[in-house]
Amino acid sequence: MMNESIGNRISKFRKAKGLTQEALANLMGVSSQAVSKWETDASCPDIAALPQLCRILGITADELLTGKTNEVKLLPAEERKSLDQLTLRIKVDSVAGDKVRVNLPMSLVKVGLEMGVDLSGNISGAESLKNVDLNKVLELAERGLIGKLVEVESAEGDTVEVVVE
Repeated sequence: MMNESIGNRISKFRKAKGLTQEALANLMGVSSQAVSKWETDASCPDIAALPQLCRILGITADELLTGKTNEVKLLPAEERKSLDQLTLRIKVDSVAGDKVRVNLPMSLVKVGLEMGVDLSGNISGAESLKNVDLNKVLELAERGLIGKLVEVESAEGDTVEVVVE
């Protein structure tokens, strides 16, 4: 979430780990008031503490600071989202200067694939996308794999990324 604050992300990831503010504070060696201030955006964790905070929360610094993840994760069954909650993001940048961004709900991707729709289409600069089996991407997403599942750079310099989040 691009407009989400660092404090909101700390709170979200802390809760996802089943930690109270006090428990996180104890693990970090700070007061529970410090954690509360981080989560309300009254202050930020010291930069030197970020690696430890990220380890405890099981995230990368990029996830904490930007809310974005490029890491591929296999979520345990209890943490998996339904296809209705997942989005397929395809990013194509061609050498010719074309920039294509596709964001589709995974449930729509599943229906399209079941109907035999060619979702790779004729996207300019996306020859590499035609080699990506979106049925396999869907299968991986259904099994709990999320993140940047495909990253291709062609010999011509076209780039394609396929992300499920």
